[in-house]
Amino acid sequence: MGADRRRLYEKSRCRVWRGVAGDYDRRAGDRHGRALIDHLTFGVSNIARSCDFYDATFEPLGIRRLMRFREAAEVAGYGDDRPWFWIAEQDATRGKLHIAIRADSRAQVDAFHTAALATGGRDHGAPGLRPDYHPDYYGAFVLDPDGHNIEAVCHRPE
Repeated sequence: MGADRRRLYEKSRCRVWRGVAGDYDRRAGDRHGRALIDHLTFGVSNIARSCDFYDATFEPLGIRRLMRFREAAEVAGYGDDRPWFWIAEQDATRGKLHIAIRADSRAQVDAFHTAALATGGRDHGAPGLRPDYHPDYYGAFVLDPDGHNIEAVCHRPE
């Protein structure tokens, strides 16, 4: 990280980005260590293809498909103990969409990337450190079947 950016970074009053993984983990989430967003939903063009992709890609992160049903559209919900990541085969989302999922280890980030590529995802940034974000930011980026940028990130030092 450049000196000017580090100074801004260190002076920041932002509660999340302090550059210390422990601070990030402790303050950014709820009692489960997850972000405070309850859930999100976005549209996909082919629910079966997307379910195949997310089933395999999320498995290394401990996330699984918990629901799949049809109401106004076919939807699938993913999560750990409850669904918080939803996809719907209706009005496929267009334009920039970037979703980062927190991993517990760098090995999980690597496994996420491998699984994504094996199920039709496209590489959008190989696993590795991203020191411009903070010294321990270890992430991998893939494009899902609809071209959405999905990331796995670990904030812990190894």
